Amino acid sequence: MQADPGIYGPLQYSQAWLWTGLALLAAVLGWYAFVFLSTRKPKLTEQAPRFTPPSDLEGLKEAYLQRIDAVTADAAAGLLTARESHQELSLLVRRFARDVTGIDAPRMTLAELHGHPLPPVAEAVGKIYPGEFGLEPLPPVPQSAATARQAVRQWN
Repeated sequence: MQADPGIYGPLQYSQAWLWTGLALLAAVLGWYAFVFLSTRKPKLTEQAPRFTPPSDLEGLKEAYLQRIDAVTADAAAGLLTARESHQELSLLVRRFARDVTGIDAPRMTLAELHGHPLPPVAEAVGKIYPGEFGLEPLPPVPQSAATARQAVRQWN
């Protein structure tokens, strides 16, 4: 019996379609790789400039002591609440430590301050903490200001 001449087997696709599809896929993947790699920030091989301590430590101490006095005066005049005054005093002690050492003390918790070689700062901030975060009645602002002054003065 002879095969039915009206039925044909499946036609094969041309190899050109396979290579065209693979080339398009490679082009799309290449485009995504180009866009991804070209938008990345280059890695800096240079190190950030090292911190240089202030040349006039006594002048810096005096400037911070004046700022502490200004917070105390604002609290006495009623321009700052007791809690705001304590927060400002703590921030001044932390900023002083940052300006002297380069360590980012204003962003540290009390536990992190104790972990760094900043014992006078950690001790002063620990004494000011009840005024910042404690329940009423808050410690007197002049007492916390004296703690802040002592931390600044005893810095070597």
